[in-house]
Amino acid sequence: MTKARIVIAEFMDERAVAQLAARHTVVYDPKLVDDVPQLLTEARDCDVLIVRNRTQVRGDLLAALTRCKVVGRLGVGLDNIDVAGCESRGMAVIPATGANALSVAEYVITSAMMLLRGSYAATAEVAAGKWPRNALSNGRETAGKTLGIIGFGSSGRRVAAMAQALGMNVIAYDAMLPAQDAAYAGSGVQYATLDALISNADVVTLHVPLVDGTRGLFNAARIATMKRGSVLINTSRGHIVDMSALVAALRAGQLGGAAVDVFDEEPLPANTELQGCPGLLLTPHISGVSAESNERVSFMIADKVLEALN
Repeated sequence: MTKARIVIAEFMDERAVAQLAARHTVVYDPKLVDDVPQLLTEARDCDVLIVRNRTQVRGDLLAALTRCKVVGRLGVGLDNIDVAGCESRGMAVIPATGANALSVAEYVITSAMMLLRGSYAATAEVAAGKWPRNALSNGRETAGKTLGIIGFGSSGRRVAAMAQALGMNVIAYDAMLPAQDAAYAGSGVQYATLDALISNADVVTLHVPLVDGTRGLFNAARIATMKRGSVLINTSRGHIVDMSALVAALRAGQLGGAAVDVFDEEPLPANTELQGCPGLLLTPHISGVSAESNERVSFMIADKVLEALN
């Protein structure tokens, strides 16, 4: 069997890399994503390109992939890949669908509990001899609250199951799933229209791709229709939520909290607008990344790439 040349431009579980290297020639350099000239050089002779979310497979890079047969995505979102352009050149685009859903779900539930309770940022005050017990005595319990899930795919359904185990009422909306779809009833979840979900949920969590219909979905007008004191969690893509409008709603007390894991620009530049904003949790696009999910994602893509090359 002729060995293929596989270029891996971002971090991947090294055991999965070894699995690929046992059968093919592998160039594994997680720093390639930040070295565009070298990435373009490596791309010209590769049969497979494996990336995460930072490598932009379009433009010059796409043009350089003259012999590439497969683009493996170590994750789910495909907004960094010109899928149509790849397919028009005969390249298969393979995401790791479902492999990081558990990690995302745990992030969402943890964030919801922290933001509803509102008492987990008191370490510095307590250690300094202050005792903000009265100020932190009005935190809210998770049980009995309504969780609204926008996007009812693998991650959304994992979130639903965990929330139900905590005693939350779960409602969901998915533009691709009609109200009568068996996925809702099969998960013990009530379908809601988008507007009804937003206005009734105590916690709203986003699990949708970045497409024309979701870009700017949570602008100032829509955030204003959210239940007062509610929580917004975004693990989807940055351009879906207007961050300036979100910060304004938090500072005004319209929202009780927000967890944001994704941004319009990544890495996020220093942003004074976000600094000191009450009830805001920021993380660097890691909701779907854990030791376990990285292993699942990496081996899923390794297996699928090997299958595609057979």
